[in-house]
Amino acid sequence: MSAVEERLAELGLTVPDVVPPVASYVPAVRQGDLVFTSGQLPMVAGSMPATGKVGEGEGLVSPEQAKELAQACALNAIAAVKALIGDLDQVTRVVKVVGFVASDPAFTGQPVVVNGASDLLGKAFGDAGIHARSAVGVVALPLDAPVEVEIIVSLA
Repeated sequence: MSAVEERLAELGLTVPDVVPPVASYVPAVRQGDLVFTSGQLPMVAGSMPATGKVGEGEGLVSPEQAKELAQACALNAIAAVKALIGDLDQVTRVVKVVGFVASDPAFTGQPVVVNGASDLLGKAFGDAGIHARSAVGVVALPLDAPVEVEIIVSLA
């Protein structure tokens, strides 16, 4: 078990199986010493815990729940990296995180939602988990997901 997986276990988390693609792409690709993941949805045990737009109000996914879903996305991104390289201890840095939030038009808290992914990556990778980031509000995401996250990591 890698040190990353041990830190995740301390949080009560395990690296899941990689989520199968829902279209014509692969979960991750390696180019030199970088691994780029495809956008990862918040799938947990084969299903999406919530769908719809993020915001405040009736019928919307709350920002707090969306933050938890962003963490699930990050965990799925870690799984995609692990499936490609085998040992997560090869990761020397999380370089970049891009988070997409399917947002109600009045919602502007995308950075807080994507903190769910950033915080998990920091806990999992320690100082190597400190990264550059974008948090983007969008009209819709695949399968009506509230959140999607992709990461770029560098390897030893």
